[in-house]
Amino acid sequence: MTDPTWTISELAQEFAITPRTIRFYEDQGIVSPSRDGRNRVYGPRDRTRLKLALRGKRLGLQLAEILSLIDMYDGPGDTTAQLRHYMTVLEKHRAMMEQQRKDIDETLHEIQRQQANCEKLLAQRQGI
Repeated sequence: MTDPTWTISELAQEFAITPRTIRFYEDQGIVSPSRDGRNRVYGPRDRTRLKLALRGKRLGLQLAEILSLIDMYDGPGDTTAQLRHYMTVLEKHRAMMEQQRKDIDETLHEIQRQQANCEKLLAQRQGI
């Protein structure tokens, strides 16, 4: 019994991405398909690594972080170190996102104050 394989088009369709995106991940070393002539042939390892890369991207992780996490899964069977590292990366990313949210909230508040000030000045000039 052989492992299942996928073409670039099949993976692109499954994950709702373009073949170009998959080729980008190939260039970055995340997937490494075999070849059947000129056609790329992706195995279960490639599919899993692509899925993990896309999940990391959705979380907003940097490419280097994604690659580091994915490469850990090629190591020994015990996943304790991988899980601890993943938790560290997630905590760091969560803290960064919370700071960005705080910065955005402060900026929106400042915009609201500036708009209110402009409306007040315009009303004064129009004699209202």
